[in-house]
Amino acid sequence: MEDELWELIEPLLPPWPRKAPGPRPVDDRRCLQGILHVLYNDVSWQLLPLELGFGSGQTCWRRLGRRHEAGVFETLHGILLAELHAADALDWTRACVDASHIRAKKGARRPARHRSTAGRRAVNTI
Repeated sequence: MEDELWELIEPLLPPWPRKAPGPRPVDDRRCLQGILHVLYNDVSWQLLPLELGFGSGQTCWRRLGRRHEAGVFETLHGILLAELHAADALDWTRACVDASHIRAKKGARRPARHRSTAGRRAVNTI
């Protein structure tokens, strides 16, 4: 990972609790490189080699969860988009909108009409 990118990411990371139980935590930068390695190479967390120095797959997976809960990746995404926009490096003509992320506005803002079944007799199926 390049130093320039790390300088953007490091201030966003939540501080590690000083009284956390267990061994000394893996370096944040190395752990993030492990997370990126797993995601980029599409390998399972269990298959992350310890020889690469990223920490165990379990450690990287837990750290990914903590950072996700802290909103690190969402904030980083916003920062990177702002930088690309400022540099005029975004090509919006190639943008695509996924309808699963957009709320559909259907009709009026009144509750749906419910049909009452109280006045009908039940059908005898015996």
